[in-house]
Amino acid sequence: MPYNCVVLVKQVPDTKQISGKVMKDDGTVNRAALPAIFNPEDLNALELALQIKDKFGGTVTAVTMGLPTAAEVLRQSLFRGADDAVLITDRRCAASDTLATSYILSCAVKTLKYDIVLCGRQAIDGDTAQVGPQLAEKLGIPQISYVENLSDLKDNRLTVRRSIGNGHQIVRCKLPVLLTVLDTANEPRVNAAKHMMKHKKALTPIEIQQKARAELPDADEAAVAAKAQEITESLSKTHSVVKQWNLDDIKADLTWCGVSGSPTKVNRIQSVVLAAKEIRDVEPTEQGITDLIHELIQDNTIA
Repeated sequence: MPYNCVVLVKQVPDTKQISGKVMKDDGTVNRAALPAIFNPEDLNALELALQIKDKFGGTVTAVTMGLPTAAEVLRQSLFRGADDAVLITDRRCAASDTLATSYILSCAVKTLKYDIVLCGRQAIDGDTAQVGPQLAEKLGIPQISYVENLSDLKDNRLTVRRSIGNGHQIVRCKLPVLLTVLDTANEPRVNAAKHMMKHKKALTPIEIQQKARAELPDADEAAVAAKAQEITESLSKTHSVVKQWNLDDIKADLTWCGVSGSPTKVNRIQSVVLAAKEIRDVEPTEQGITDLIHELIQDNTIA
């Protein structure tokens, strides 16, 4: 029996690269100064969805909310085997906290056909693990968090093992259901050459417009629009036009989006500066390294 999976993915700043150079004066992260990556645990959620598709059939649709540049994680999803991709981008989404984000995503998911909704446990830029559970609540479906293994799936019922820290639980649930997936659940597959060849030119409408403008830099708006239509028709033949929705397209109530829909307020921001109490140069010689090792052994730093 085929199952339709919707996977929520996110483009996040690579927090391993954070340093003083990427912090703003107010203590917040300057995302433009950090490389953007596919949120790690979302890759595990995508892999689980693809495994379900491989074994039972059905479809996998990747959905993300963010700036137009977030389309890159959708292309990465298509390269791995997703069938469809949706970008939700709208200036009115700016400053959304987890409550507003989950509401916007719920509006988008409700427009899709799904049996299983999958998310990574949490995103590395926020570490709240709130969006998945909040999304399930807004969709009105059960949720199973911290999933580390899918044991069984048949007759619209699934069985999973979920981590509870110092042990695990076996949970059975009737579909539809939302799962949040741990990084220990699987090993995400790499891009497949056949999917890359099929979707290598996949673009969103915004990117198509930019491409048309780049090809006709001196043309008027009518000519650019005609060129964009030509590009769209060409990409449609290989299903390489990434869906792009704004808040109006998903019929979202604007009072629940962006700043107005975000009750989270920052009380204060504190910059933490780590300073070394003592700095000592070690001579780059065999004797210098030997002396350092002896010191570390005496201090019980190493055994």
